[in-house]
Amino acid sequence: MNFIKRAWLSLMAKKGRSLLLILVTSAIMLFVLAGLLIRNAADAATSNAKKNVGATLTLSANREAAFKKMRQGATSGTKPSLSMTPVKLSDVKQIASLNNVENYNLTSTTSVNAQSFEAISTSSSSDQSVMQGGGNMPGGDDKMTSSQGDIAITGVSATGLTSNFTDNNYKITKGRGIKASDANTNNIIIESELAKQESLKVGDTVTVKATSGSKTYQLTIVGIYKAPSTSTSTQMGPGATDPANTIYSSYTLANTIKGSKYANTADSVTFTVSDPAKVNSVKKAGKKLINTSKYSLSANDASYQSVKSSMNNVKSFADKIVWLVAIAGTIILALIVILMIRERRYEIGVLLSMGESRMKIIGQFFIEMFIVLVIAVGVAGIGGKFVGDKLGEQLVSQQASSTASNVNSQRPGNTDSGQGGPGGNTPSGQPGHSGGASFMGNNKADKTKLDVQVTPTNLAELGGFGLAIIFVSITLASGGILRLSPRKVLID
Repeated sequence: MNFIKRAWLSLMAKKGRSLLLILVTSAIMLFVLAGLLIRNAADAATSNAKKNVGATLTLSANREAAFKKMRQGATSGTKPSLSMTPVKLSDVKQIASLNNVENYNLTSTTSVNAQSFEAISTSSSSDQSVMQGGGNMPGGDDKMTSSQGDIAITGVSATGLTSNFTDNNYKITKGRGIKASDANTNNIIIESELAKQESLKVGDTVTVKATSGSKTYQLTIVGIYKAPSTSTSTQMGPGATDPANTIYSSYTLANTIKGSKYANTADSVTFTVSDPAKVNSVKKAGKKLINTSKYSLSANDASYQSVKSSMNNVKSFADKIVWLVAIAGTIILALIVILMIRERRYEIGVLLSMGESRMKIIGQFFIEMFIVLVIAVGVAGIGGKFVGDKLGEQLVSQQASSTASNVNSQRPGNTDSGQGGPGGNTPSGQPGHSGGASFMGNNKADKTKLDVQVTPTNLAELGGFGLAIIFVSITLASGGILRLSPRKVLID
């Protein structure tokens, strides 16, 4: 009888044994497929991160060089002053023309005093009034008289290029955001809490006053934004102001308020690199175009590296799943096949005594397991996406929580402050107001999901793993018996 036909009849005759083999093989194939799917999805997620997460280069004044120059110029009996060099737009355009630079956002910050309206006043304890020299008692109406204004102005090229808005941490609730077309205008957007307190709406005009001198500015509200509740904490210390007092404008307005010498400059500039893998090469090329004694060009691809690291860890874990399940599956199937062959010793002895070759007997066992494998691969294909999704979600969640602290520790603080601002009157680090020259937040890294899809290629790869497993299993299981002579097998 043909050994292929014998294999089919053997499976049909022993339905219980065949069902057990199908269940065990299906379970093994299911987890092997889940591992393969997660590994492939992690590769795809890493590739997509290049487009979706992004990387940035920040051009700003070289603080280290500025401090060094300040210390060298200090003389006894005089208090040294720190002089920061604003970034020239001519240098910005040169870097913007480099390959892989997608766009850039200029940031210029300053502060003013509210005149036609009242800034939000927040006091967490009586200590704050003491720290502010008693000039502003809690609940009082007195304005701040220092060079630090009660309204922080963050000037940008466009709010749509800042990480706060692109990551949807801040949302425009009414009107629109700042656009490139708002350059050389007095258009602004204000925070919703300030708008509610002062009953301000889109289209209204407010007046602010420079912190030095008596010049005033008429500002037109074109939009209202909502900041997250976590950003409304009060900054302690002299000149403290509530983050809701931050308004966004074009960088040209901030420069105008700071003075004519800041025309065509910015406190800092953030360049978006289209391919995070090229960020270092862009940085190297950019440094050749600037005066490094005045400017600093720093790279920030922490979000991309975070996603890449997380996905590499997920991929590594998926590879371990594949190999551990494959090894365990080989052992389990080998044990089952050994027991199956032992109970079929008489059948093997009869076949050998009739002149059947050992290779055909092994071939019969292989065909039996191959039929079982085909059914198991079909079952795994049906349930593989579900198991892969669940395992993938758990792995990504664990990786996100383990890497979040690392990413946050790399986040540069107070990026909106423009490193102090050349004018010396820039609000230093409003909590929660990371603006133009900002780190591309790790929100996108945290939200990375694995797109687990079962493809014919995956099933073919799974079939290859399955064939290797059953081949090793049958080889291990049949070796001992097939070395015996037919007479000894029948006598035993």
